[in-house]
Amino acid sequence: MKKLVLMMGGQGSGKGTLSKKLLAENPNFTYIETGAMLRALPENSPLRAIIERGEMVPDDEVCKLLESKIIAAGDVLLDGFPRKVSQAQWLVEKFGDKFDTIAVYLNLPESLMLKRIQNRIAEGGGRADDANAVAVRRRLDTFKQETMPAINWLRSVKNVRFLEIPIADAPIDVNYKTLKSALVANKVVNYR
Repeated sequence: MKKLVLMMGGQGSGKGTLSKKLLAENPNFTYIETGAMLRALPENSPLRAIIERGEMVPDDEVCKLLESKIIAAGDVLLDGFPRKVSQAQWLVEKFGDKFDTIAVYLNLPESLMLKRIQNRIAEGGGRADDANAVAVRRRLDTFKQETMPAINWLRSVKNVRFLEIPIADAPIDVNYKTLKSALVANKVVNYR
């Protein structure tokens, strides 16, 4: 059965960075980063304006963009989705019988999320909305109010394997080693 890995966590948790390291060693996965997909929309897109304000794109729009990509793929590594209980329910209802679904929650405290966002800005990277303090606060609040309930819902779903990975204030390789060990132990990925 195909695998659907949901890489979940707050801003600055390392979802993108850890996903890319995982993909380098497991190129058979199709990588779908919902945030990048939405930020790549044309400048005049109403959906892009929603994102730049730090708000969430309506479920039907995100699900419509994702559905065909997931159907066309083999194993999928989904970064940044689901972000709400309704999206998690849609995903399980739509693909639960087609994929071995593994929810990976990268758990770190909000203080570390803020530190990592500030580091991205200081290093000249990050996203445009990282520099907007109001948008950052809105994203962190949305994570607590919308995404944590989705994570907790997935934790309780019978046919979803749930892995909680503690993210330390350490170099990325240390956190990747923790993630990789959990994925190997749970037979999500195989390393030679």
